[in-house]
Amino acid sequence: MARSASLHVAVIGAGIVGAAAAHFLAAAGARVTLLDASGPAAGATGASDGAVSVASKKPGPMMDLARHARAFYGACEADGLLGGLFHRRSTFLVARTPLEADLVAEHGADLAAAGERVLDVDRPTLLSRIPGLGDGVCFALEIPDDGHALGYEITQRLLQGSGVTVRRNASVSEIVMRAGQAVGVAVRGDVLAADAVLVAAGMGSVGLLGLGDILIPRKGQMVVTDRAAAGRPAIDGHLMAASYLAAKRGIVRDNAHIGLVIDPLVTGQFLIGGSREEHRCDHTTDAVTISAILRDALDLYPPLRERRVLRTFAGVRTASRDGLPIIGPHPHLGGVTIATGFEGDGICLGPFMGAYAARMILGEAPGVDLSMLAPQRFSRVEALA
Repeated sequence: MARSASLHVAVIGAGIVGAAAAHFLAAAGARVTLLDASGPAAGATGASDGAVSVASKKPGPMMDLARHARAFYGACEADGLLGGLFHRRSTFLVARTPLEADLVAEHGADLAAAGERVLDVDRPTLLSRIPGLGDGVCFALEIPDDGHALGYEITQRLLQGSGVTVRRNASVSEIVMRAGQAVGVAVRGDVLAADAVLVAAGMGSVGLLGLGDILIPRKGQMVVTDRAAAGRPAIDGHLMAASYLAAKRGIVRDNAHIGLVIDPLVTGQFLIGGSREEHRCDHTTDAVTISAILRDALDLYPPLRERRVLRTFAGVRTASRDGLPIIGPHPHLGGVTIATGFEGDGICLGPFMGAYAARMILGEAPGVDLSMLAPQRFSRVEALA
């Protein structure tokens, strides 16, 4: 604790990962300044669904990581830190063609092999749970242990009462180094002294760390409807089409692929998405893409015809070249830790990964071996110099 109390950490990026790291650093006694070019949850964290989902993850490291992250949500909900913000909720994986049914069955087998509960759901049972489901749905699996949390609410809770200094509209132009060690960050011509720096700024990490050939922007467009129910989710679970699994498993790679998810919010509204548009950094929505999302959603769940679209929005997620997050010490810059590349999984992974980054900065044992996510895994580490 003595070392923590004397440590000042500059955290760049006030999304869910940066906020979680700031919270856990401060809880350990460190002084923390959280800097963001805009403000908390203003980027991908505030433009996302709330799936805390293992069901959606690619088999392998991401599926295992999501299981740790979801368990961490449960622990934080139980101890009061995230009380009332994490909601247990099933994910239904649904297929509308025999080919999709094969994909869902294969994904279900991978989930079961990873230790997940996977339940077969026949059509009568599915209709009793989700009345009005489209006639084309021919196969479904339920993943009963998933959950839901809103990223901006989690970010706000993590920062409340943490003692973290939050600097909004504070774009960091440079990490200040001395003899190979970080000594602070430059903000609007001034230098904020710091003993350690965490870069959790999404695509903002590119300019600071030279990650241009490693990080990829991926835009996603989404829709929010009016309320179908008052103060509760309108249906009994998150609907995830096989098209979403195809994208996550790398089967579909076209630039504007739509992986359909229908997310029943606790407000009674629906959040419907979304597109996967690589190398797009704008936040505009367009009628062609939104119409395609809605047509697919209506086919899967026809009762949406009774809903009104309240707004559309787009977020830009930060993907890495190999599809895995990047978290760990910078290979060349002493005192600099990287936490980026979470793509559309930041809400699920955020609190756990922020806590993991905090432990690394504090010199503590991380508890879980995530060495496969270290920056050194890329062959051209000179890109990080």
